[in-house]
Amino acid sequence: MSSSDFRSDTVTLPSEEMRAAIASAEVGDDVLDGDPTVRRLEELAAAWLGKEGALFVPSGTMANQVALGAWTRPGDEVLCERGAHIANYEAGAPAALHGIQLWPLDGERGALDAQEVKRALRPDFIHCPDTGLVCMEQTHADSGGSVVPMEAMKAVADVCREADVPVHLDGARLANAEVASGVSAADWAACADSVSVCLSKGLGAPVGSVIAGGGAFLERARLVRKRLGGWMRQAGLIAAGGLWALEHNRSRLAEDHALARDIAGRMNRFEGLSSPPDSVDTNIVLLRVSDPAPSASALVAALGERGVQVYAFTADSLRFVTHSGVGPEDAARLQAALEEILGE
Repeated sequence: MSSSDFRSDTVTLPSEEMRAAIASAEVGDDVLDGDPTVRRLEELAAAWLGKEGALFVPSGTMANQVALGAWTRPGDEVLCERGAHIANYEAGAPAALHGIQLWPLDGERGALDAQEVKRALRPDFIHCPDTGLVCMEQTHADSGGSVVPMEAMKAVADVCREADVPVHLDGARLANAEVASGVSAADWAACADSVSVCLSKGLGAPVGSVIAGGGAFLERARLVRKRLGGWMRQAGLIAAGGLWALEHNRSRLAEDHALARDIAGRMNRFEGLSSPPDSVDTNIVLLRVSDPAPSASALVAALGERGVQVYAFTADSLRFVTHSGVGPEDAARLQAALEEILGE
């Protein structure tokens, strides 16, 4: 039985058109002479993000860690929002790889408060670490794919530029923010000195991310990428999928957002389940589970038996992520499964 997979937008499969682009990709040794398809992807990504240049890397975690390694020195401190991906889902890489510590700040649906950032910046004092970097995230995954407001990001950027502290934007789902807000990716990226974007989430490529920024940053970033093993050979074979995704798949993200709102509306019909549709900015639905519904883990198991795959986000919530691999029929299947489980 085929399943309806809402676990993540990383489960997308390449379309036939994308597969054809991958199969016919022009390639070269990206370490020696450069790979022409990788160069095309990097040029397109840099133009889209309004940056001087871009680098292709295998994963979003590597993209963020290249940025952290390029901007900081061992012993530095990095400020981020408490639910940030770099603080929670990158296996302690900032400390393990770069010898830096994170200082998480509370945020409002992923948005850092500029005055809190200003207060957290370290003074020039021998007993304190240096603030080497401030990180923001767009969209904010832990807040249900929320779009962090532009005014909040600009305010943080202004504080950091006044203090001469660089800003990195983890824009893993920046394309979703662009489509949901109508604000260009370049305008969002202008709030940061470097920005990473994942190509293998909602954009639908099988692998890869890009990281963009200015010339001096990119020179250092190439060295860090080398040290992390991210400089690949005939990488055009995988870059071609990301190139096709950037050229063709950005606008279709609106379909994922509409489906997520539809799912939130369906879930609110069940006693013990709640997810206000107005809390769904993009393609992630956080579903709160309470009595009389079964526990989140029990619901995951029961849904799985009925062909619906989903993660328990916390002990009392589920996370549904929409993408090109699910559609209205999968939302209906989810609803039918819950009707059977909950007896409604």
